[in-house]
Amino acid sequence: MGSVCIEIVEGNPHLRSLLGWHLQQLEYRVHQAASIYQAREVFLSHQPTLVILDADLQDGDGIEFCHWLHRQQQPLVLMLSARNNEADIVAGLKAGADDYLSKPFGMQEFLARVEALIRRKRTPTAPAYLDYGTLQIDLVQRRVRFQGEFIDLTPQEFSLLYVLAQAGGMPLSRSELLRRAWPDAIDNPRTIDTHVLSLRKKVELDPRQPNLIQTIRNVGYRFNMEILNANVPQSQTKLAKERFTNPRSTLATQST
Repeated sequence: MGSVCIEIVEGNPHLRSLLGWHLQQLEYRVHQAASIYQAREVFLSHQPTLVILDADLQDGDGIEFCHWLHRQQQPLVLMLSARNNEADIVAGLKAGADDYLSKPFGMQEFLARVEALIRRKRTPTAPAYLDYGTLQIDLVQRRVRFQGEFIDLTPQEFSLLYVLAQAGGMPLSRSELLRRAWPDAIDNPRTIDTHVLSLRKKVELDPRQPNLIQTIRNVGYRFNMEILNANVPQSQTKLAKERFTNPRSTLATQST
């Protein structure tokens, strides 16, 4: 079980610690988060197999976070909640939870549900396609469609865009972007700035006043997820000069 990573997202520190201790006794690798903000960071850093999610977190809606998880690597989700009426249980399962456990619950039942979910988990496979509203990322053919049009990206631009989008609007430092988006170790964080500038020229209406890829002062960059759902006319979106009309064409496969 040591290879199975579990993330516990629970607002109650005593319950969070208790659940973590029992899971560690079964030799699971456990990472804990007390809020949705921490939960996103933990998930992106460790890519857990199972997320144990408190639906009643103080800093956000656990149901919405479950939707976000489902758009990522689709981990298993065991939702915990003090709400036990049928409507709440159905809402949790429809949001993507694989199981729903009402509080209070017995530890043996909790552990049995965790083990049952782990047994059901097939060999993990990477998602083939990510949909962020007006932005679609095809991970198999490595192509990007934005505002209904294909964009011609270099391999490194594709990787950078994917990492920024997968962060779900969280700001990422230059060193973190280098670690996630670059295949080889690079010591110069300013490399990120050069590629962000190139990427902005292809997806921003005005690269000098970017709305999609935002600079976060003293941190790095974030992807503006809100703008993806905005009703922006395609005529106002600057795309790559070269459009690919064949949907089977593979983009961003040539070397930079």
